[in-house]
Amino acid sequence: MSVTVRVPAKVNVRLAVGGARPDGFHDLANVFLAVGLYDEVTVRPAPSLTITCAGPDADQVPLDRTNLAARAAELLAARHGIAPDVHIHIAKDIPVAGGMAGGSADGAGALLACDTLWGLGSTRDELLSLCAQLGSDVPFSLVGGAALGTGRGERLTELEVGGGFSWVFAVADGGLSTPAVYGEFDRLNEGVNVPEPVASPQLLDALRTGDVLALADAVSNDLQPAALSLRPSLADTLAVGAEAGALASLVSGSGPTTAFLAKDADAAQAVASALTSSGTCRTARVAGAPAAGARVLAD
Repeated sequence: MSVTVRVPAKVNVRLAVGGARPDGFHDLANVFLAVGLYDEVTVRPAPSLTITCAGPDADQVPLDRTNLAARAAELLAARHGIAPDVHIHIAKDIPVAGGMAGGSADGAGALLACDTLWGLGSTRDELLSLCAQLGSDVPFSLVGGAALGTGRGERLTELEVGGGFSWVFAVADGGLSTPAVYGEFDRLNEGVNVPEPVASPQLLDALRTGDVLALADAVSNDLQPAALSLRPSLADTLAVGAEAGALASLVSGSGPTTAFLAKDADAAQAVASALTSSGTCRTARVAGAPAAGARVLAD
């Protein structure tokens, strides 16, 4: 028997970052939007916990107990007093280390898949509590759609979305370390009174009404200056997307993937073509939003 869960990538349409807390984390007002790029996580019984991975950049995915999918299996098993004896296979399509929460998606996917395989019947709230222990982005990977994340980003308020949005994601060569980007954010803001993070009412209204032009005017990412400081070449990619007609261009999360909001699906294809031929990124992917959260696939 095996269980496969499909889980989406995300883009942060608003990432407001507060100053560093005593515990080293930052308070966030993080508006997540799930997008239609997916990993699939399959679990089946095995003599011991093992992980395999296939797909783009699979060689960059750790196959040991540091992988969030493995940690999810161990955490759920420990909660129920059972052994985490499963083989986890990740079919990877979300860019690796790209600011799109691919690792978090795998953690959420493994958690739901193992819960189903083991017949545990955990409630949604129980799974979300475990997700929050795994990482700030993991709860949203389970929920999908759109949500406002506060605290470290793990406390979610689901948001209404009144229409669909077309996005293009330019995948860069290599990754960016999320801790390094936050460290650079702290360096750039040393001595600055960083305001409390808040979600823009205009952005929330744009999502609720499905107004793509209003959303384009409201998206922002407080980590973008730090990501550009560490990877200046991303500015060229952002410029190409804007010149190709993107309504908004921004770094996705901590980067280095860059995200472009397009007027519609046809405009998104045109932006993707321009990015692909520009030489400023490795590839460009088109995806719609919002997307559903982690879901068990039928056999």
